[in-house]
Amino acid sequence: MSKLLIAGLTDPGRMREQNEDNIAMAPEAGLAVVADGMGGHQAGEVASRLAVEAITRHVVTTLSEAKESSNGSIEVALVRDAIQRANQAIYEHAHAQPEYAGMGSTVVVTLFYDDKLCVGHVGDSRLYRFRDTILEQVTEDHSVVQELVSRGLVTAEEARQSIGKNLVTRALGVDPDVEADISEYDVYDDDIYLLCSDGVNDVLADGDIEMMLTEHGRDLETIARHMVNTANERGGPDNISVILVRANRGFTRDPEAMQKLREQV
Repeated sequence: MSKLLIAGLTDPGRMREQNEDNIAMAPEAGLAVVADGMGGHQAGEVASRLAVEAITRHVVTTLSEAKESSNGSIEVALVRDAIQRANQAIYEHAHAQPEYAGMGSTVVVTLFYDDKLCVGHVGDSRLYRFRDTILEQVTEDHSVVQELVSRGLVTAEEARQSIGKNLVTRALGVDPDVEADISEYDVYDDDIYLLCSDGVNDVLADGDIEMMLTEHGRDLETIARHMVNTANERGGPDNISVILVRANRGFTRDPEAMQKLREQV
């Protein structure tokens, strides 16, 4: 039985008093989630927590009841539905309590199954893939600067240095419905996947991340700690969240482990 190796850390950084990021890891289910909240008076922390809780609960509950995957049809639809449920939870919470009005969250979700990976995201939290010593950004940010990059008006490095780099064009909880980008990819043995909030990639260039993965590729916990420490050493201007997943083909879920996990969420 192929298993996933997962390591993750979240840190407030050096400049923020509150950590408005939240992460969730459920290797038994093949699930990892990073959410980056937005809003004053601790509303961002509430939004991101609602997101990861809603997604984890829905995915784990559904998979524990499913008899088998159906060539990805269960998982792809499940990721889409889980993100919609997270959006609804934040939207309803924000409208029920005035102090949380306007709160929202980005999110990136990965769900592994068989020889595949489904990724869903909203906003500028990212997924990277490290394969054969090469790092590649899998998701495309829903942000103002990404639209400028896509039009060829600025370079990726100029976008990373832009004052407005954190202005997102989509977020959970802003409207009753949200459009998430959902994609499916083949997984190869020894792939490493990095989910992160913008507090990582705003400070660490892709070359920095690639070097860390090359030097410490077998030790996910060391890499995660090194990324957080380096981001803080460079000023830690934002909350920092990292999840690293080492994947292999043929990942399967243990029904007994899934039932125990369901009792916890």
